[in-house]
Amino acid sequence: MRVLQPALRAHIDTGATTLCRCWRVTRRDGTVLGFTEHDADLTVDHTRFLAASGFSASEAETALGLAAPNGEVAGAFSSEAIADSDLERGRYDGARVEVLLVNWADPAQFLLEHVREIGEVTRTDNSFRAELRGLAARLDQPTGRVYGRRCDARLGDGRCGVSLAAFKAMGEIVAADTLQVSVSGISGFASGWFAFGVLTFTSGTLAGRAVDIGGHQAGDPARLSFWLPLPESAMPGDTFEIVAGCDKAFSTCRAKFGNALNFQGFPHMPGSDFAYSYVSGATTHDGSVLVA
Repeated sequence: MRVLQPALRAHIDTGATTLCRCWRVTRRDGTVLGFTEHDADLTVDHTRFLAASGFSASEAETALGLAAPNGEVAGAFSSEAIADSDLERGRYDGARVEVLLVNWADPAQFLLEHVREIGEVTRTDNSFRAELRGLAARLDQPTGRVYGRRCDARLGDGRCGVSLAAFKAMGEIVAADTLQVSVSGISGFASGWFAFGVLTFTSGTLAGRAVDIGGHQAGDPARLSFWLPLPESAMPGDTFEIVAGCDKAFSTCRAKFGNALNFQGFPHMPGSDFAYSYVSGATTHDGSVLVA
């Protein structure tokens, strides 16, 4: 049961209230930001809450037991509050959100209503909508390893063990749009070598940005395509570091990286065709190995 401050309780009991909601957002990098649906900035519990234009909350749902409560908050992008680039870079993914009920006429009167986490974020040209998940939502998320044919390690991590130094290259943008680029510096590599790899910009407005590569066509200049569009086009002369791609197949791990002993998948597990097969005179079911 929540315990209200006596002054806040007395204010609510009057029936004519001056209440609003505030959201205190703590990102994973430690940055703390405050937002309110009120029409003026408020300072509550040593945090400044900005009156972001169009910032409002939806109806929130709660239930007894371990059911995950949910709600959402919407607003317009503001240079003083949330920037489109921050959301695009994932800086708000999994951020902690404290929902406060505040008497805006006397901000010392407030109640911590809920603690949420930011879940799915939907962006449009000039606004956003963020899902607020209850902490119990973590119980609905699958954890642990995936039992499958393909490797579930990230290329070069501790479980993979591959030294990326031998599979990196440096290059420079020749021409670009948001979905593909022409580059120099990697003309000596065969088509597909960098497919499923990662390109990290080392100069220009996109410096520090890492993007996943969808396709690689050899040539001079070579062509690279991305799975998702860049927030803005790279400029000719921008430099980058690129890492060879891995499609997580056992054959790739063995032939391309010479790392079959560290393969973190189950390449010989029976597939669905075998699982649904039945005994017939044309097949052998003697318990012998399926793959040599």
